[in-house]
Amino acid sequence: MKKLIITGALALLYTNIDAQRMPLPAVMDSIAANHPVVKMYNAEVRSMDAAAKGARSWMPPTVGAGFFMTPYNPKLWQRDGDMLGMGSVAVSVEQMFPNKQKLDANEKLMKAMSSVEKEKLFAALNENFQDAKKLYYSSIVLDKKLKVVKENEKMLDFMIRNAEIRYKNGLGKISAYYKAKAALGSSKNMQLMYENDLRVNRIRLNALMGRDPLAPLEIEPEYNLNDYSLETFGQDLFYQNRSDLRGIDREINIAKLKQDLEKQNLKPEFGVKFENMFGFGGQPMQFSLMLMAKLPFVSWASGMNKANIESLKLKEEALQAQKEMMVNEYSGMAYGMRNELDLNKNQLKLYEDTIIPALKNNYKSMQLGYEQNTEELFMLYDAWEQLNMAQLEYFEILTKALQTQTEIDRLIERR
Repeated sequence: MKKLIITGALALLYTNIDAQRMPLPAVMDSIAANHPVVKMYNAEVRSMDAAAKGARSWMPPTVGAGFFMTPYNPKLWQRDGDMLGMGSVAVSVEQMFPNKQKLDANEKLMKAMSSVEKEKLFAALNENFQDAKKLYYSSIVLDKKLKVVKENEKMLDFMIRNAEIRYKNGLGKISAYYKAKAALGSSKNMQLMYENDLRVNRIRLNALMGRDPLAPLEIEPEYNLNDYSLETFGQDLFYQNRSDLRGIDREINIAKLKQDLEKQNLKPEFGVKFENMFGFGGQPMQFSLMLMAKLPFVSWASGMNKANIESLKLKEEALQAQKEMMVNEYSGMAYGMRNELDLNKNQLKLYEDTIIPALKNNYKSMQLGYEQNTEELFMLYDAWEQLNMAQLEYFEILTKALQTQTEIDRLIERR
């Protein structure tokens, strides 16, 4: 018995833990920690950083061995009296010494390559954060819709039961009775749809957080509509916040580093070659020591490097123009959405302060009149229908406002 009590208590404890509400910041923290895109880009960054460790490598030495100035007739290899043998076996080693400035340029380039991937990670996280916001806000509105639907069902149930009693006693008409019955069925259908949408939202939120898609998840019902009236959606804001714009800056920097590397490739490189010959037939050992130089700056060898430098300059200009184009587009979108959000806020205030309270009072007065037999059922139904339509319109505007706010946050990359 004691074991059963302990087991039951533990089960209740874990159920309560699972049912704890998760605020939106906690959802985004979970995404930042557990979403696969984080692991993917982090691995890509580490891969590039690991490759950069070999940026200062030299060219490998070249080793050779073989016959040197040796006649085809092997008899001539051997000494014949005072005549020495002919030919020798040669061993050679060759090493080119890289230009230090070229190594420096290559190292800077290799270390900079991962910077673009880091900005791509931030951009991908921003997309996931804003998708999570949309799902979270959608769930908040769906919860509110469900509460209204349940209240509406109580109102319709009152109309239907009251109409049935009055009709049986010959005290009322049944003109709006079937309308109320149909509306009750429609309300139950909407409830099923809202509950299904809530389940889908929670599954998608769990997936974004890297959790079991079917794990229980409760959301906080509170939300805030932000004030962007003091925001200036200009270059400074977007250059500071947008990961894709910072990524373009990194690409421009990489293009400059590539130009520098191409310029260093035009500089000469020096090397040394040592050969040692073991003579046949009493010949003395001999050696050869040569200094070598690569001259990539000569006109017939430098064409590709110069073409690459010119190409990279043009790419740099294209990236700069792309960045300016994107800032102009983002700025226009942000100001347009801010105006739309302000409109939605004013509409919501009008519904909250005037329209819905007035329609609720109208319904209450009609209900009181119906109970006192001074109003007809169809008039009460019309009052309910007007209230229901206004509430649905309110939720549609609220959904638009929250989605618009999310899109503004997506543009300025704000969590």
